[in-house]
Amino acid sequence: MRDQERRFILMEKLSKALIYLALTLGALISLFPFIWMILTSFKSYREVATRVFWPAALNPLTYRLPPEQRPIPWLFHNFVEAWNSAPFARYFFNSIVVSVFTVLGVLITSSLAAYAFARLRFPGRNIIFMLFLATMMIPGEILLIPNFIIIKHLGWYDTYWALIIPWTANVFSIFLLRQFFATIPQELYDAAVLDGCGHFRFLTQIVLPLSRPALTTVALFNFIWSWNAFLWPLIVTSREEMRPIQVGLAFFVTESGTDTQLLMAAATITILPIVTLYFFVQRQFIEGIYTGGIRG
Repeated sequence: MRDQERRFILMEKLSKALIYLALTLGALISLFPFIWMILTSFKSYREVATRVFWPAALNPLTYRLPPEQRPIPWLFHNFVEAWNSAPFARYFFNSIVVSVFTVLGVLITSSLAAYAFARLRFPGRNIIFMLFLATMMIPGEILLIPNFIIIKHLGWYDTYWALIIPWTANVFSIFLLRQFFATIPQELYDAAVLDGCGHFRFLTQIVLPLSRPALTTVALFNFIWSWNAFLWPLIVTSREEMRPIQVGLAFFVTESGTDTQLLMAAATITILPIVTLYFFVQRQFIEGIYTGGIRG
């Protein structure tokens, strides 16, 4: 009996070790593009062309050489040069404005629509909700030309309105919040009604405070989507002062070639706000995905 128990414990430990090994390998494979991007941002043009994996800039012995013999003058040379090569301060400002106001718009519209689908009873509710979900199967590229024509007719071309308004309603966000709102007990609404509380007050004072994880998840998703948007801003803007950060990265891609080390340095700067934001809200983000996707 003891031998069987030992074998069982040994097999259990072995299976856990294999699972952790597989997860570790998966994590390394997922992280490798980011590792390569960061390492490339410290390389010189010659190191990029010769496909050197580890940049000399990260070797402490490099800085014992005279400045004229170093691959790059100092450690963060590429980052400073990339920042000064284009109006990245303006790109960052545009991306922040567009992302923040897009998130605010999505939170407002999605909260109202999700509450209606989750708590209100009206004819055709389920059919309308299914039609909403069906629009998620339509490729976004199909809508580019109709949306562009609408933007031109409204006179919004090359303005913040064109970058923000079309994305302030999001079916996925409505679906996620609807799933979360549906888990809130009906008894809370009944008690609120006895206190003279209407639907709007119940939503703003009870439902939304209880739904912070789901709201955080929706905000993070939409902030990332807005921050990483490239095709739509490229189409509806023509002036440099109106373009966001992702379009600005195309500055390093020219007909004569690509300054890969500068492009990777700029890309590293670009992802820092997203990584920082995720570390601050990761607990609420995971909780929102779990409760909205499983319990609902």
